[in-house]
Amino acid sequence: MEQRIGSSSKPLEGAGFDPAFVPGLTAPVSGETEDTEPADAVEAAGTDEPTATEAASEEAEETAGEETPDGPVFEAADRRAKIVADHRGVRLSLDDQACEFRWDEIGAVETESPRFGKRFTITVHTPDRRWYPIEIEAASRSDFATWDEQLDAVMDEYFEEEPAETD
Repeated sequence: MEQRIGSSSKPLEGAGFDPAFVPGLTAPVSGETEDTEPADAVEAAGTDEPTATEAASEEAEETAGEETPDGPVFEAADRRAKIVADHRGVRLSLDDQACEFRWDEIGAVETESPRFGKRFTITVHTPDRRWYPIEIEAASRSDFATWDEQLDAVMDEYFEEEPAETD
């Protein structure tokens, strides 16, 4: 049996709660109430949806057709987390969650290697003052220097810093 933690009330709407909210724009009304499912959803419920591995292989086939430039690529992963930085941008994934940042959406990329331990932290900062950290567990501490060099090569190739304004 599935249990919910927290309130059973509906989430609030508006710009304070949904960053994609634009006042005056509303979703099209389907004419059906919330309690009834659309006919398409009922018919599709009997079909099997692709599993995560099937979806990943389909995505790999789609991206295989794309022409990839011969630039540097940084990739680091452990049993839970993964980061990939290449010509398309930076992609972070942790367990079943993933996010992708194009190079024009990134304000800075920060790395931090701990004094003790083997968790390498990479933080992607966006221009709107948000940050997205991810920790990758290294096989050994010597991986930190290698990862720093590889990430620096990717950043030097693809990340364009805007010149600072001088008065």
